[in-house]
Amino acid sequence: MAEHRLAVDVGGTFVDLVLFNEATGAITLEKVPSSGLLEKRFFEGLERLGLDLGDLAAIVHGSTTVINTIVQEKGARVGLITTRGFRDVLELGRGNRAQIYNLFYTQPPPLVPRSLRLEVPERLNRLGEVLTALDEDATRAALLQLKAEGVAGVAVCFLHAYANPRHERRVAELAAEVFPEAVISISSDIVREWREFERTSTTVLDAYAKPRMTAYLKALDAGLSERRYAGTFNIMQSSGGMTSSLAVQAAPIRTLESGPAGGVIGTAALGAKLGLPDLVAADVGGTTFDVALIVDGRPLEKGETTVNRRPVLQPTLDIVSIGAGGGSIAWLDEEGALRVGPKSAEADPGPACFGLGGTAPTVTDAQVVLGYLDPGYYLGKRMTLDRAAAERAIGDTIATPLKLSLRDAALGIVRIAASNMANAIRNITIERGHDPRGFSLACFGGGGGLFAGFLLDELEMTRAIVPVYPAAFSAWGLLNAHYREDLARTIVKPLAEFSLTELKAALGLLEAEATARFEAHRIPAGARVLERFADLRYAGQEHTVRVPIDPADLNDPALSALRARFDALHEKAYAHALPGQAVELVHLRLALIGLSRLPEITPLPAREPGRALKGSRAITVGAGEPLACPVVDREKLAAGERLSGPVIVEEWTSTTLVLPGQALEVDVYGNLVIGPAEHGA
Repeated sequence: MAEHRLAVDVGGTFVDLVLFNEATGAITLEKVPSSGLLEKRFFEGLERLGLDLGDLAAIVHGSTTVINTIVQEKGARVGLITTRGFRDVLELGRGNRAQIYNLFYTQPPPLVPRSLRLEVPERLNRLGEVLTALDEDATRAALLQLKAEGVAGVAVCFLHAYANPRHERRVAELAAEVFPEAVISISSDIVREWREFERTSTTVLDAYAKPRMTAYLKALDAGLSERRYAGTFNIMQSSGGMTSSLAVQAAPIRTLESGPAGGVIGTAALGAKLGLPDLVAADVGGTTFDVALIVDGRPLEKGETTVNRRPVLQPTLDIVSIGAGGGSIAWLDEEGALRVGPKSAEADPGPACFGLGGTAPTVTDAQVVLGYLDPGYYLGKRMTLDRAAAERAIGDTIATPLKLSLRDAALGIVRIAASNMANAIRNITIERGHDPRGFSLACFGGGGGLFAGFLLDELEMTRAIVPVYPAAFSAWGLLNAHYREDLARTIVKPLAEFSLTELKAALGLLEAEATARFEAHRIPAGARVLERFADLRYAGQEHTVRVPIDPADLNDPALSALRARFDALHEKAYAHALPGQAVELVHLRLALIGLSRLPEITPLPAREPGRALKGSRAITVGAGEPLACPVVDREKLAAGERLSGPVIVEEWTSTTLVLPGQALEVDVYGNLVIGPAEHGA
């Protein structure tokens, strides 16, 4: 009987695999480099686990394929078919400036050149009523023109298609007749919301990434089929919920934040177990630093995000990502100032110390020079780091030009990387009205433990948690995900004119569509949870506040409680409210969640304290001479053990650094809790 579940998380440097035994609660880890063909690395990881796929009930996969395709601009050649007169929506964008003080700022060029943006006669009004019927002959001609141009994907985005998808769906039917080899993305299948520029951008990005993501998932499906895998194969979405591989192949843009979402979901699960409802989830990977907030036990969400300066209308966890991680490259700008990131050495060629051909100095190279990493114990002795190569890279590129010692240059690299990470945390806390000092910091990813202490000092926080298996924590987080389908509809109307009957009818249509999607997941009705939201704004405003719709609201003809809840949330977000001002409804949103069985967080097995010390080495954490630092083995630490900094805690996938003036305590579950020494950890 299948009793295992497997999570596979693809990062910029490694693919992490976590195997969970549902019968015993045992966890098994594996890591493989994420270089080369990812589908080969996926199955290489399975082979290293020595897994009989007949014992496997489910696989959940967090993928960075879509976001990497867009960020690296390595997607397909795409054409766009749109309503006559709207060819240049992608180029016009919005009138605002993303960087208002940068006089040289320019918008990114459209991914679809003007020659591949074609118009056809058709027109709907905002209610979805047909004003001009679709010209099918002109549509066929446009499709054939794009075919002759050699595009691999076609995005279709008509004016007001969010209100009525009929014309777009007919284009998809015509494309199947005259251009069947192309992938087709229609906006009404991707996002049923207004805002023409953002909706067009989202649809184009979906078509841009679809050939690559579809080919990847089909290769995984085929490989699993060859190995006679009979369980489910699910993909993490940006929303933090799972869906099927087939659903993602139809709309890959749903997985834009698939990679970091697992860590956020895992942090929320960990916080629930530890009784910590307010957490900052900080994922230090090889390429990026991803940060998100958990407030009152729930990850914050949003309906729109930006990738590579291009807007995406999709439900997503509110994650801020910057180019800061172990592979981030240190460099000198035109004025000779030291910078770190956003460019990364990635997995291939990797940091100079990896010995794979990389020559640029990275954060990992600096950590080797400073003594934080043991070159002979990296990945549990699976890889030996080249300290001399790290010293050459930093010396030639940074230390010599700046006339610094090697240690000072390396420390500068680490400190700047930590400062960049702290600024990202300020962005998602202070700039959103939250004081980071009231939050606990969950630091994970391969480099999370090495930056936890620096971030505590920088942000004046009192507690950092390095969870069990930190390098694979995002993969473990995938095992805590539920199935989820999100739907939204635009209904722009004064709230006072929106009747309870209309609200129930609109929500009923969304629920019926979400339920139909859920049939493929085979989730019983008793394991489903429904969440409803309204996007509201004061009349005259541009942007909205997302407000939960409680079941009691569906028995309130005046919707007075919903209105009062909006005022309260507006006050919390913007420090003011206008209770006498008219309120407007913009969107209704619905999330149908199918509950899955989650892994238990179990207490640490009984161990004898005082047996973890494995040696000592010199490290540099500030000005002056290196410090003698004890090194302990995490696998031998006992619950309740307390250590004063400086101390290094090693495990085969990660290293944790506790700075002078800080203390570490091992909690009952084996998490490393770091805090100021005078207050206790």
